[in-house]
Amino acid sequence: MADLFEAAGLTPHAPSPLADRLRPQSLGEVVGQDHLLGPEGPIGRMAAAGRLSSMILWGPPGTGKTTIARLLAKAAGYEFQQLSAVFTGVADLKKAFEAARMRRAAGQSTLLFVDEIHRFNRAQQDGFLPFVEEGIVTLVGATTENPSFELNGALLSRSQVYVLKRLDEAALETLLAKAEAFEGKAMPVDPDARNALIDLADGDGRYLLTLAETLFNIAPPKPLSVAQMSQVLQKRSPAYDKDREEHYNVISALHKSIRGSDPDAALYWLARMLQGGEDPLFIARRLVRAAAEDIGEADPMSLVLANAAKETYDFLGSPEGEIALAQVVIHLAAAPKSNAVYTAFKAAQKAARETGSLAPPKHVLNAPTRLMKDLDYGKGYAYDHDAEDNFSGQNYFPDEMGRRSFYQPKGEGNEARIKDRLERWAALRKARGG
Repeated sequence: MADLFEAAGLTPHAPSPLADRLRPQSLGEVVGQDHLLGPEGPIGRMAAAGRLSSMILWGPPGTGKTTIARLLAKAAGYEFQQLSAVFTGVADLKKAFEAARMRRAAGQSTLLFVDEIHRFNRAQQDGFLPFVEEGIVTLVGATTENPSFELNGALLSRSQVYVLKRLDEAALETLLAKAEAFEGKAMPVDPDARNALIDLADGDGRYLLTLAETLFNIAPPKPLSVAQMSQVLQKRSPAYDKDREEHYNVISALHKSIRGSDPDAALYWLARMLQGGEDPLFIARRLVRAAAEDIGEADPMSLVLANAAKETYDFLGSPEGEIALAQVVIHLAAAPKSNAVYTAFKAAQKAARETGSLAPPKHVLNAPTRLMKDLDYGKGYAYDHDAEDNFSGQNYFPDEMGRRSFYQPKGEGNEARIKDRLERWAALRKARGG
């Protein structure tokens, strides 16, 4: 049935976006995903064989997930049916499955493409299982989120997960060249602005073509410079979702850059998080953790400075307080590293779980009452300050447990001095029978 716009004769002349007009017509025309679509790639092999398996296409926006699914169905001779998890309810799913069942009875296979499949809840995802298992549909789901977190295990066990890459500079340049060939004219920008345009796209092919279409439509009298182009095009925020996987990926990159003693990389990831709108206090908490976990006694001031940076940000706010975060990121990355405190505490926790409720040795117990003294509480305790070398060498572990060694300083920074002292005390303890 025609709608009002069709009845008025308007839709035939409505222009479609440039990205849609340049949509590839075969898998070979898709750029940037050769690892999947090439002759040796898993999807390329499926298409060549004409037999498809259910799959999840995981990748950033604008990398070709929908296009690949459509062309894959075309190459293999499957009927293509598309749903979006944003707009689809249970009734729509039932209709799609019933239509696929009827096609199968007629000898026609169905590729069911579900965009943003991660938006279906777990129960809805379970609803796909019998139809996938029976082969009524070949499911191709598209998601920008980590399937391990967003899709249930039963669905993942019946699907292959293929990771699409963000488009690199060469792939984006190929798209610009195709746009120029389609429009029959060069991009109205100078070489530096062309490079900046590719940077603005941030690996998103669809967004690049949207920007290119805007510039073609403006049709300036002479090529635009970077500054002139920036006045026309607004830079979008980088891909960063504080509530999803990118949040954890980038904070992990920051922490591991610090652990790896790379202040430049650590500063980069700090800047990425702040530009993405991350809560600076969340970053500050991770910096405090890094100081305790990865530096410890090698540079005990790191923990003090990490806390000071948090307090500074609390006091100054953004953007001034962010300088304190940058300072402590550099300090932590450049500091000597030791996880000896971290590993020692883990080992002590394990020993505490294993040994239960063993009592301390009696000589370290206080004896405030006569009864306690009669029970030998405190008997034989040696006051270290009165001992030779200020060290008595007594045992402080439970008698039933025996001595354990948890803390093994690595000899980095301040820990070098600690290591020397512990080795000297260990020799004295052995000599004195402690």
